[in-house]
Amino acid sequence: MKLSEVKELLGAEILAGEDNLKTEITSAFACDLMSDVLAFVEDKSLLLTGLINMQTIRTAEMMDIEAIVFVRGKKPNDEILKLARENNMVILTTKHILYTSCGILHSKGLRGANIMHK
Repeated sequence: MKLSEVKELLGAEILAGEDNLKTEITSAFACDLMSDVLAFVEDKSLLLTGLINMQTIRTAEMMDIEAIVFVRGKKPNDEILKLARENNMVILTTKHILYTSCGILHSKGLRGANIMHK
């Protein structure tokens, strides 16, 4: 699924990375616990979270996550967005809660991260 589709499906606002909306993602992972991201994320995963801090961007950077959707209408500050831009990340925000965001994306074919093999 292209990030432009994620944006449309979630009625999301783009905060960074508008030039990278053609990026294809193959799975999604949703949580607010960054240690779980480190343990279970797959390549080309989309991260959905309500946790807005520098650690979220740093964790995404370590795991080669190219896009983050902040849920519940949360918007990161300029410092966080600057770091995301430096890492060529797409940052979206949606008014949907985490559960609803995941449900919308799953219903349109985006699978969750397969953690059974880890």
